[in-house]
Amino acid sequence: MSSPPLDALAGRTAVLATMHGKEAAIGPVLARFTGLHVVVPEHFDSDRFGTFSREIPRAGSALDAARAKIAAGFACCPDATVGLASEGSFGPHPALPFVPLGTELVLLIDRVYGLELAGWHRAPAPYARGERVTSIAAALTLAQQTGFPAQGLIVMAMADGAPAPQLGLYKTLDDQAALVAAVDHELAARGEAWLETDLRAHRCPPRMRRIRRAALALVRAWRSHCPICDRPGFVPVEALPGLPCGACLHPTALTRAYRLRCDGCGFENEQPVRRTQADPAYCDHCNP
Repeated sequence: MSSPPLDALAGRTAVLATMHGKEAAIGPVLARFTGLHVVVPEHFDSDRFGTFSREIPRAGSALDAARAKIAAGFACCPDATVGLASEGSFGPHPALPFVPLGTELVLLIDRVYGLELAGWHRAPAPYARGERVTSIAAALTLAQQTGFPAQGLIVMAMADGAPAPQLGLYKTLDDQAALVAAVDHELAARGEAWLETDLRAHRCPPRMRRIRRAALALVRAWRSHCPICDRPGFVPVEALPGLPCGACLHPTALTRAYRLRCDGCGFENEQPVRRTQADPAYCDHCNP
């Protein structure tokens, strides 16, 4: 199948599989830089593919979930030829203890050109936090620290020292009165409650900003064509360590280059970083 020209998305309509307002972050970016018009199917339920509040586990990886969402979006809009989905993940940061790593994916599938492209954004996510509380005062302190109600909060029951959403889950908390009522209910029932930031996109402003950055990464993937087969998506897939120390020239753990790969023909290349040497502070030889 032939590779699409740069303007292949202009004037076309894409179905975005979401129920959490992600079109506000993704739609303007793709409209501005690709000419793609984004629509959302009515009454679409994306929670069936997994929830941050854990009452519905996600099956498979973020990429698997995004593909499943797009398939469901196409089922809602069978005439659409472009599908979009966004998926977020949170886990331990590899270098920063006690700080979660947030990963945002925006995936595009073009049924005309048989093309799948992904835009990724990864960064520390200190806003993803949870805490056990045993008083209303502690709950209100956490609410103030997280910026509630602009940043949503979720209240859960606890059992055996762990969150237990199957026993109690309160997600639609729009003001302090609703938050206090939910916490009070769990304190009366079990003497404790679990509070965590609501990571659904429409209740989490930091996620909306990062989804927008993932959409920009998708645009870059669309514009980055393989030098061999001209397929879009020739973007970095791996950071390669080994930037030499500026004092002793030993390789460090810092990135020296990125590996680029084409999913179409398999061609690979390396893209060196702009820095040619690392600060000796990052050198295990100079600072064992």
